[in-house]
Amino acid sequence: MDRLIWTAVTGMNAAMTRQRVIASNMANAQTIGFRAEVLRASAMTLKGPAVEARAMTLAEVRGAIMTPGTMVATGRPLDVAMQGEALLTVQAPDGTEAYTRRGDLSVSPAGLLVNGEGFAVLGDGGPISLPPGATVTIAEDGAVLTRDPASPDAPATQVAQLKLASPAGSETVKGLDGLFRVAGGGILPADAQARLAIGTLEQSNVKPSEVLVEMVEAQRAFDMRTKLIATAKELDEGGASLMRLG
Repeated sequence: MDRLIWTAVTGMNAAMTRQRVIASNMANAQTIGFRAEVLRASAMTLKGPAVEARAMTLAEVRGAIMTPGTMVATGRPLDVAMQGEALLTVQAPDGTEAYTRRGDLSVSPAGLLVNGEGFAVLGDGGPISLPPGATVTIAEDGAVLTRDPASPDAPATQVAQLKLASPAGSETVKGLDGLFRVAGGGILPADAQARLAIGTLEQSNVKPSEVLVEMVEAQRAFDMRTKLIATAKELDEGGASLMRLG
């Protein structure tokens, strides 16, 4: 019976993980640039001198659905939406390079260009620092331009170039912070052909109706595994009764 119980328990853990993923997707249905997370479940067999269990379930979040979300025009000059598969490069909290589709940019009090989650946007020379008081605009090719408000007729000056990365040919994984990274370490190459939609934001690609259906299915799967443990208990008690009769 212990094998049956452990198999059911690992299935319950996988179902709970699936529910957490679905809850996260549901909570981020309105988050700009959010990509619905994907749960990967695989069979795991434990073998050894004392234990040879049945195939158990190992579930973990490894990636995301990369289908584009709806594009919504905002008119803000610092709102950008990546076209195609390009990713915006930002600096993760640990200082490493990471990637996102969230493009609601602004200038922080420290003069850094950051996105809506507060991550510093990276350019060809690291975090992009802007002159104080300057009017900032972004071109379709990712060029960051500034103008002096005191000289509105003067041409704009390019101060940096956004690093728009290409994930083509590289395996990326999504972390708990919502950022994408290269599996096993490393960085993605810049895509010189990538283009931005200015004054536009890409919405989350989560579909609330589908998420609700998935939540119901995950709850039913959890309940089925719970009943399996109850069945194992009944079988164990029946076997014990037979042994007492003998």
